[in-house]
Amino acid sequence: MSILVDQNTRLLVQGITGRDGSFHAGQMIEYGTNVVGGVTPGKGGQEVHECPVFDSMKEAVAATDANTSVIYVPAKFAPEAVIEAAGAGVKLIVCITEGIPVLEMVDVYHAVGELGSRLIGPNCPGAISPGKSKVGIMPGSIHKPGSIGVISRSGTLTYEIVYALSERGLGQSTCVGIGGDPIVGTNFRDLLPMFEEDPETDAVVLVGEIGGDEEEKTAAYIADNISKPVFAFIVGHTAPEGKRMGHAGAIVSGNSGTAESKKKAFEAAGVPVARTLDELAEMVKDRRQ
Repeated sequence: MSILVDQNTRLLVQGITGRDGSFHAGQMIEYGTNVVGGVTPGKGGQEVHECPVFDSMKEAVAATDANTSVIYVPAKFAPEAVIEAAGAGVKLIVCITEGIPVLEMVDVYHAVGELGSRLIGPNCPGAISPGKSKVGIMPGSIHKPGSIGVISRSGTLTYEIVYALSERGLGQSTCVGIGGDPIVGTNFRDLLPMFEEDPETDAVVLVGEIGGDEEEKTAAYIADNISKPVFAFIVGHTAPEGKRMGHAGAIVSGNSGTAESKKKAFEAAGVPVARTLDELAEMVKDRRQ
């Protein structure tokens, strides 16, 4: 099995006629994802990579029975695109777009929940179940089918840990980049129970960052609810205090959100914390032998 995306995923690409949407639609199709169409207002009736283009999500879902969408539209239009997808009945929405204002994301977060959909992102690389389906911008070539679940706040470091795992013969069940903004649609604690229930996932790797208290909350959740082995890596051990590092959510205030506080919380919950990604992959390998 896997979580979120698999061979049953029927994907719509919002912004498919744009440069990024068109390019990544082609990459997803080449990987084997079932891309059933795309949406760009005013471009209905066209085709991109032999996929039909529709003017609206409602029209597209009615014609294709899509259950997933991925968003490659500018930040100015992304909140509306997410809500349109949820309103059309799409159950999983992956928003790649970065730069969406936090206050707008507050409204989007609540709207998506009220409409019964799940949002991954924004400002994320998406999700992939190796050998089955990929939704987003993750490079499919470095992933291998297997039993390690991966959840990461960092897009680039998702690829780094996946490569390190694959090089050691440790394939992945599903990898999810949740995004590094202060407000994201899905967090560690939303995904961990899915991996816990997945019979083909034996262990989970978490890649966290400085800033906020998500990792501390996740550690407490793991201690009370997760029986499978979990391993962690925290980005930002050398970050200067009070300085934002890359992601909008990666900012430390006083003693809150530091790498050390997150490390202590995980270790108290029985989650080993690596200092490097290679060390993290070795921890997983050693635990499984």
